[in-house]
Amino acid sequence: MIKPTITDVFFDLDHTLWDFDRNSALALDRVFQRFSVGVPLASFLKVYEPINFNYWREFREERVTKTQLRRGRLIDSFSKLGVTYDMHIIDGMSEAYIEELPNNNYLFDGTFELLGYLKEKYTLHIITNGFSQVQFIKLKKSKLAPFFATITSSEEVGVKKPNPLVFTTALAKAKASAQSSVMIGDTFDADILGAEGVGMDTIFFNYRKEIPKNGYKVVDYLLEIKDLL
Repeated sequence: MIKPTITDVFFDLDHTLWDFDRNSALALDRVFQRFSVGVPLASFLKVYEPINFNYWREFREERVTKTQLRRGRLIDSFSKLGVTYDMHIIDGMSEAYIEELPNNNYLFDGTFELLGYLKEKYTLHIITNGFSQVQFIKLKKSKLAPFFATITSSEEVGVKKPNPLVFTTALAKAKASAQSSVMIGDTFDADILGAEGVGMDTIFFNYRKEIPKNGYKVVDYLLEIKDLL
């Protein structure tokens, strides 16, 4: 169980509350139609999703820039499928994707029920590595924004989770102490180890069904969090 002294609960957004993979696929489908891409979307997603995941890991580790992430994940995916586009087309697709991404807002099962339950007991916050430009639109359009007292993005801090500065900035904005806070997220290194490093309690949302790490609180479904909080 979580410590009884918890007052503040911090959530990651993408892949934790907001169903990124489902919403991303719908956005890419519209981008493919706009740019008359001849590759079947299902074939593209099969190679794109792991490539995108790896680019985000490199982005967190400061090994690629935002522009390199946005371009590289498309260039590498099309390359694996034997397709090449000029850079201005790649950039056009990338911008169109960012525009389209917040236009679908499917959430993980139980999101509103869980947040309604938690909001009665705790103050809720968001800490995200996603781009500020998109994250605030997602929160508004998905009707998640009213649940959260503060939103901290890595872009505003200048570094990304798991850098401790992201968490200490979020705690300061929330006027919360690490010892009275818990972080819930789906990326073990960024969310769980990052929060643990500044003294926060943690819950790992293991929707990818990874092998759980010993000694950590793990849930496979969001509503299981009610049993811990």
